Amino acid sequence: MKIAIVSYGDPEAVRVRKIMLNRLAKTDIQCEPKHPDIVISIGGDGTLLTAFNKYQDQLDHVRFVGIHTGHLGFYTDWRNFEVDDLLTSLQHDSGQLVAYPLLQIDVTYSDGQAQHMVALNESALRQKTKTMVSDVYINDRFFESFRGDGLCASTPTGSTAYNKSVGGAVMDPKISGFQLTELASLNNRVYRSLGSPIILGTESQVTLRIHDDSDSLLTCDRRVVEWNTDEHHLSEVAYRVADQPIRFAKYRHTSFWDRVHESFIGGRK
Repeated sequence: MKIAIVSYGDPEAVRVRKIMLNRLAKTDIQCEPKHPDIVISIGGDGTLLTAFNKYQDQLDHVRFVGIHTGHLGFYTDWRNFEVDDLLTSLQHDSGQLVAYPLLQIDVTYSDGQAQHMVALNESALRQKTKTMVSDVYINDRFFESFRGDGLCASTPTGSTAYNKSVGGAVMDPKISGFQLTELASLNNRVYRSLGSPIILGTESQVTLRIHDDSDSLLTCDRRVVEWNTDEHHLSEVAYRVADQPIRFAKYRHTSFWDRVHESFIGGRK
């Protein structure tokens, strides 16, 4: 087995990384940062996002494991004091995994250029200082003309992140689909949109065609997608379920709903 480690820069994550490397040196597990079988992230969900971005071109064979050094995250199963238990699981690995759907983002510009990205949590298209006007198509059929701050597309696991804070639904990650949520939509006698989150399946695609991109902001997880509006304009953004999911090594996988309870409710179960 070949292992890569991606860690946060805080003292606790650095300490755990050193312990992990010392333990691995006493086994036949190899540290291979370029083409690993398993990627271990040490930190929090943000660190795992960094690891995902680094290895997303190897999703067909890489599995992820998260060690959290703070509060329980949605992608981190192991605590910072459980390095030895994790190492035992790695040594007895039999390929067990759990897979979650990802979001594919296809951007087309007015000059015909295209850009393709994959998000673990979400992508949002919004205006910085003025009302965004965008025609929304589902499976290439016109659905509505949206006016408001913007629109957010999220994965099932990402539904508890930015999507939830803007009023989206929490999706079971066993559902292979994605969600589209409105950001402060304008609904009155003149302008009307659905006004509620939409959950779509693997056969569906949502396409956003923005009327004016001069003040637009497009994000993919924590990254801002940039383009030169002097040279070309944003023509459309299409969302669908990505062909390749993210896979986690399932040694002791915490229930998604236990994570939701712990993060947002707490107290007695």
